[in-house]
Amino acid sequence: MSTHELFHTLHQLSRHLTNRLNEALKPSGLYSAQWSVIYVLKNKGSLTQKEICDYLFVEAPPMTRTIQRLVKQGYVTQVPGKDKREKFVQLTDLANQEYPKWEQIVNTLNHQLMKDFPVESREQLLKLQKSWLQQIL
Repeated sequence: MSTHELFHTLHQLSRHLTNRLNEALKPSGLYSAQWSVIYVLKNKGSLTQKEICDYLFVEAPPMTRTIQRLVKQGYVTQVPGKDKREKFVQLTDLANQEYPKWEQIVNTLNHQLMKDFPVESREQLLKLQKSWLQQIL
């Protein structure tokens, strides 16, 4: 496989999966980018915007917009840090209350997308993805 095929197929797959997740989350008023932030905060706790950007490999301007949308929806709050320029982003009680519903949507889609793969292939795919991420981090 040539390098351009790797990038091309990964890009196509990423776009397809993102679009599927957006469609699944749409009735909840969320997009995949918002879900990613919520998921990170749920699993890692309160983080600065920079820490979220670094973890998700997202630039600051789109992250700012995503966080602003989540604030408007009442799902996150921004708490000032020790440095006045630093703000910690954290989930609200509303987000924690809604989280199981969103997680169920994501889990259902995950199951639908993976149902035709043998269990061994699913496990191998996840192992390869985690290994690749560890190499680049």
